Amino acid sequence: MRQVSIGLDNINASEIALGLMRIADKTTDETVKLLETAVEHGVNFFDNADIYGGGDSERRFGDALAASTINRDDILIQTKVGIGKNEYNFSKQHILEGLNGSLERMGLDHVDFLLLHRPDALMEPDEIAEAFFELQKSGKVREFGVSNFNPMQIELLQQAVAQPLVINQLQLGLMHTGMIDFGFHTNMTDPRSTNHDGGIYEYSRLNNMTIQAWSPYQYGFFEGVFIDNPKFPEVNAMLHKMADKYHSNVNAVAAAWILRLPTSVQVIAGTTNPERLAQICEADQVQLTRSEWYDLYLAAGNDLP
Repeated sequence: MRQVSIGLDNINASEIALGLMRIADKTTDETVKLLETAVEHGVNFFDNADIYGGGDSERRFGDALAASTINRDDILIQTKVGIGKNEYNFSKQHILEGLNGSLERMGLDHVDFLLLHRPDALMEPDEIAEAFFELQKSGKVREFGVSNFNPMQIELLQQAVAQPLVINQLQLGLMHTGMIDFGFHTNMTDPRSTNHDGGIYEYSRLNNMTIQAWSPYQYGFFEGVFIDNPKFPEVNAMLHKMADKYHSNVNAVAAAWILRLPTSVQVIAGTTNPERLAQICEADQVQLTRSEWYDLYLAAGNDLP
């Protein structure tokens, strides 16, 4: 599988990452199979969060990793902290306690990446900087990033934090293209010209931040999967056409559409089905042309001015 270079240390991460939000109710054996399937197909990056399954996703991952044939040093592990009960909390205490709890649940002494999970309007950048310093000095975290932040929120945090923020995890896929639509519709007054994200796509490219595309197969906000969904006949017809051309499958084509973007990007595959994960991992065999990328974009219900 192709890899993407993340951060100043040029950490080599697989373009497809396995998202672990939905593994909490899986058995350890089922999770072992999922993790080993991922590694067999070139995935070396695993994404978790302290809130997933109320912490059970991290516990299940830790148990499965220990029971698997996977060497911890051969993979990259990421988790996220900051979402509390009815609040977002980036206080120093919450960050430190959150990460320590994650490490305990996963049975690890460190994670490779720690992300702040959704912006906290009450965040104090200097306080976050203290937390990051302690976590990196102790060896518990290698690199830092954010999730669902806009450019000014990143700038506000980065002016205080010594470590570069190397990742922004954002919803992105064929049926969630707001950060791209806005650029196409510059100087227009139609709904797609609305700047919802502060130009986060261009900002990420300028600042060498890796975009991690979460829910790449969802439409709306967790409303459902668009793949082979009769609500979306045009995009699915185009996906099947491309899959036939490349002797691949629609899951791989939808991932390849994201990976065709000329920026540092990973696709976070949240499936718990090993067979579907194997299909998604075929994305690097699909090299979409410029015209094919636009054909899929338009088939998804988008337009060009």
